[in-house]
Amino acid sequence: MLRYVVRRLLTLVGIVIVISVGSFYLIHLLPGNPATVILGTGDSPANRALLYQQLGLNRPLVAQYFIWMGNVLHGNLGVSFISQTSVAATIRAALPIDIELIVLSQILAFALAIPLAMRSARHPDGWVDRLLSAGSFTLLSIPPFILIVLLVLVVSIKLGVANTGPSAYVALGTDWVANLESLSLPAVTLALGSFVVYFRVLRSDLIATLQEEFIAMARSKGISHRRIMWRHALRPSSVALLGAAGVNIGGLLAGGFVVEYLLAIPGLGYTLISGIASSDYLLVQGIVLVVSVGVVLVNFLFDFAINLIDPRISRE
Repeated sequence: MLRYVVRRLLTLVGIVIVISVGSFYLIHLLPGNPATVILGTGDSPANRALLYQQLGLNRPLVAQYFIWMGNVLHGNLGVSFISQTSVAATIRAALPIDIELIVLSQILAFALAIPLAMRSARHPDGWVDRLLSAGSFTLLSIPPFILIVLLVLVVSIKLGVANTGPSAYVALGTDWVANLESLSLPAVTLALGSFVVYFRVLRSDLIATLQEEFIAMARSKGISHRRIMWRHALRPSSVALLGAAGVNIGGLLAGGFVVEYLLAIPGLGYTLISGIASSDYLLVQGIVLVVSVGVVLVNFLFDFAINLIDPRISRE
């Protein structure tokens, strides 16, 4: 197990380095110019050259990358070109919003997926299974940015529910009830997308697990079906579920950005898209790096959890 963990950590370090190089160079290919945003379109070339020198943008890209990575390794993500505030401070202010949104959405997704997958797997191809399968495929076909618009139209505009529309975000420290209300629609949007994945994966594995001999043995002993599902079938069927959750939760760190931006929720997504629009390279690079490291760490933690459930994986 220790050798497996060390090997995985070394692999993750290599992945992060590759991501940092790729994101750095791709960001510099974005259209736009920070000097134009800061000075305007009518300023002189001399002032632009001086600003480029002050920002360090007159150096070769290779030199800029190593300077940036050297600062990152010392915990310094730089200062925003536009707002002149610390990138690290901006990320610290926005990241808790994303974490809270992901936690809420995953609680809802698992709370729906696990019992419904059990109910569906109990009688495959029954009317309940067909209804849930059709509903899951329907949800799978609706993109999150369409779903959030529909929810806003129905809940915020038609029903007039408070603190659920665009720009209605309330900080957790201000009012926790209003905070949950303001994050309810984006949390439901992300939860429904996750629910579809978890339901399909767990349902398939449960159907296969219920055909195993140890399940037949448990039934012959007179154990109730409910206890068989929760105590005997769920654990061996949860390996693929955890794998899907690791990929899905990592994806939500980036996948929820559009939903945040549409509702003007001041998380990493809103900040990132604003930074791209203003060509704020250091801000965008910092957010991309933090999100990439977060995705890698989430996948590592879920891989570790899968190995705890089924140690045979680490020996393969």
